[in-house]
Amino acid sequence: MSVSDFASPWWLLFLLVIVALTGGYVIAQRLRQRNVMRFTNLALLEKVAPRRPRAERHVPAVLLLVGLAMLTVALASPTKEQREPRDRATVILAIDVSLSMEATDVLPSRLIAAQEAAKSFAEGLPPGLNLGLVSYAGTASVLVPPTTDRSPVTSAIDRLQLAERTATGEAIFTALQAIDSLAAIVPAGEEPPPAHVVLLSDGKQTVPREMDAPRGGFTAARLAADRGIPVSTISFGTMLGTVTIEGQTIPVPIDEPAMREIADISDGEFYTAASQDELEAVYETLESQIGYEIVRGDASQPWLILGTIVIAAAGGAALLISRRIP
Repeated sequence: MSVSDFASPWWLLFLLVIVALTGGYVIAQRLRQRNVMRFTNLALLEKVAPRRPRAERHVPAVLLLVGLAMLTVALASPTKEQREPRDRATVILAIDVSLSMEATDVLPSRLIAAQEAAKSFAEGLPPGLNLGLVSYAGTASVLVPPTTDRSPVTSAIDRLQLAERTATGEAIFTALQAIDSLAAIVPAGEEPPPAHVVLLSDGKQTVPREMDAPRGGFTAARLAADRGIPVSTISFGTMLGTVTIEGQTIPVPIDEPAMREIADISDGEFYTAASQDELEAVYETLESQIGYEIVRGDASQPWLILGTIVIAAAGGAALLISRRIP
């Protein structure tokens, strides 16, 4: 703990007073011993000052000084990092619903596992956050505009339908438009809430073919970066996934390099998940990063409580040992 961890560090100067009191107590004890040695009639000394355990008589003073030190720390208002839920932010969850999501390399299937994990993610976000849902295959659609009501989001997740092709860039562009729609209704004079896009994909972009095309994923990621909106990506599935279309078995491997590049361009985070459990763990991490913020909060109460208890103990010890309160 450093001085910067205190809201009122100048109170720590009072510790010098406590140090002075400690030194004064030590000097007083030594003077007392010297005065006792001057008492030449030892028989009378035994009657006037009966023996007392030497160590015990210092306990009240030690406890009092320690308690004062703790209260001084409390007065300096120590702080610590605390995790608090955000009450003002927008999150857009974009889920790939291309036909490759039928693959069963993730049990029971990529789609079902993604749906269950996405619902847990939605329900785990702080209630003050706006959450929107975008689904995408050959095109992208806003299924639920950003809202603090989680029920329409979870219901829409349950109703996700598969379609042909994968337009990753369109998913990001559509998510940005959904963020714009919420920002447009922010009262005048207020800043739009911070936003974040979470993009789940299980394969390569097919529309358009080039990621750098005007409507491609990399182009959309650059636009998000320009607007200060990170796109965190999740590459979901394995390299061994296959689907059967019109009797043909087609491999549908994941495309980690493209998802990583989108995250890097937009200053988001890149994740991989090869099972429902792994996907839920990724969402828990995102909940912590997006849904909560680290702030410095007051941490003086424990010091105040301990200081009060220790000083009370000093008084109790004084009554037991010397029959008086110091």
